[in-house]
Amino acid sequence: MRKFIIFIAMVCLMLGLTSARPEFDGEKITYNVMYKWGLINKKAGEATITMKRLGGKYHAELTAASAPWADRFYRVRDTLTSVIDPATMLPEEYHKMAHEGNEDKHDVVKFSRVNNKVTGTTTRHVVKKGKLKIDDGRTLTAVGPTVDMLSSYFYMRSLPFHDWTPGRTATINIFSGKAKERLTFKYHGIEEIEINGKEFNCYHITFIFTGDGGKKTSDDMDAWISTDERRIPIQLEGKLPVGKVRCHIDV
Repeated sequence: MRKFIIFIAMVCLMLGLTSARPEFDGEKITYNVMYKWGLINKKAGEATITMKRLGGKYHAELTAASAPWADRFYRVRDTLTSVIDPATMLPEEYHKMAHEGNEDKHDVVKFSRVNNKVTGTTTRHVVKKGKLKIDDGRTLTAVGPTVDMLSSYFYMRSLPFHDWTPGRTATINIFSGKAKERLTFKYHGIEEIEINGKEFNCYHITFIFTGDGGKKTSDDMDAWISTDERRIPIQLEGKLPVGKVRCHIDV
């Protein structure tokens, strides 16, 4: 699931946010999730991201579902939501409802900020095969820009890649229901990619996830973000134990 949630990302004045921030209200983008292994290139699922303004806040939602053939191996039905402050594009509350395999998970993160310090108050419930396995809460703290897995999608789109040179990096904090990680973006330059016969000019970015000690917490992932004013993530690619997953917009 992580592989096609993370094509998802980011915002922040501290990282040199461009004044020409994309307008997200009313946006709806659908992605096809493809499984690739050798000559196999098969649709394994679909994900849709929506954003709208309600009560002065942005409300983002991501829904993801595996395809019927993939359900036989690992069924996924997930919903992520995030309430985001439009002035800063930083999250205030995050929910993840995940139904993956034989587990049901519900994570909640509530954010509070004092100056540059961020606190995340979390709860986490995990039910496996009908039995409660995890029921806990914890407090996460960080200094500097801090997002969740969904608000990060919009954060990334606001970074000023047009002013960056290849090799430049930026690092932020990311909270889940159970841990804090560091997410580093590494910029590689502009590349042209093709999706179903349609060409896109894109900024090529690598996502690097680490813990506080600098140790990697997952494999790197690559994303291609459109160079136009909307900064739409066009494609995401990550490794699996066997093969890889490639997510791209539905065109």
